[in-house]
Amino acid sequence: MKQRKILFLGETYRADAITWIKGLEEFGGFKIITWELQKPSNNLKNRILRLLEYTTALYQIKKIIRAEKPDMIIAERTTSYGFLAVLCGIKPVAIAQQGYTDLWPKNSILYPLKKRMQQYAFKHATLIHAWGSVMSHSMQKANVNMSKVLVLPKGIDFQKFNCPQKTFSGKINAIVTRSLFPEYQHEVILKAFGIIESNKIDFQLTIVGDGKELLNLKKLAQDLNISQKVHFTGRILNTELPKYLEKANLYISMPVTEGVSASLFEAMATRCYPIVSDIPGNKSYIKHKENGQLVPVGNYNKLAQEILWAIKNPNNIENATKINYNFCSQKANYKINMMEIANKYHTLINAKK
Repeated sequence: MKQRKILFLGETYRADAITWIKGLEEFGGFKIITWELQKPSNNLKNRILRLLEYTTALYQIKKIIRAEKPDMIIAERTTSYGFLAVLCGIKPVAIAQQGYTDLWPKNSILYPLKKRMQQYAFKHATLIHAWGSVMSHSMQKANVNMSKVLVLPKGIDFQKFNCPQKTFSGKINAIVTRSLFPEYQHEVILKAFGIIESNKIDFQLTIVGDGKELLNLKKLAQDLNISQKVHFTGRILNTELPKYLEKANLYISMPVTEGVSASLFEAMATRCYPIVSDIPGNKSYIKHKENGQLVPVGNYNKLAQEILWAIKNPNNIENATKINYNFCSQKANYKINMMEIANKYHTLINAKK
């Protein structure tokens, strides 16, 4: 049987993209061809160069289409890559909303243009991925044809991120697994642990990952006199992450915005008790003081209070981690969910014959 080809438009270095691509190769038997913008958007000059690159993107993509003749196109985001995908003239085309709305930041001068691009992509896509229900809510507000929307997370590798048993020892052994960028507000977490230190409560805090805030965060830890209890791992392989999560008992994450967080699922599957920011993406999965705790964005005093409440209520932690583990095994299992997504793609491709 002829192997089906999919052209993927998006940033292939991102963990979400790697999960998506590998899942389609493993469970769908697809051959994946990729294309992405080469210029980063890490400063003003590069953002301008990236916009210029974008103006020639459609020409480059159509060259690949002529050469490879893909059976389908899929794209990250419902704005940039998603907009290009629906302009290519290939059907079926699936686009995936990566964040709560993909229209971010709201104060950007490009916001009105992004909104129009998103509306066009929504209208002309064959299939729209909402990796969680929070994304489907924003789609409904945008008057998307919801019959085209598949609400299903890609999930996590439940064979790797899987901790059937864990007992809360009483000592705080917290972990943060988000990239060290401003939107994840690691400084809020450090300040909260500064308060915990001032309360003479022992803890260990592991911060996994790398990013431009690393040096600032290390200095802040020193200024708060907690550097001896904070371990910055730097960038690690994803295969090493489960062992860090298995040793931890609290998972802390304070982003200002969130779609569907694979990091949260990984923590839940390894029975880390989640204490996360009170935003729509997190509230889709965490009910306050039932299976985790929610903290107002940016409020390190409240975060410290919630951590202290958690360790004083170990029975709550035990019940919550059991709920979360069962949820991940049933609803966020990568093997099960990616099989369903791959089968959906085959159905769409076969329907056009």
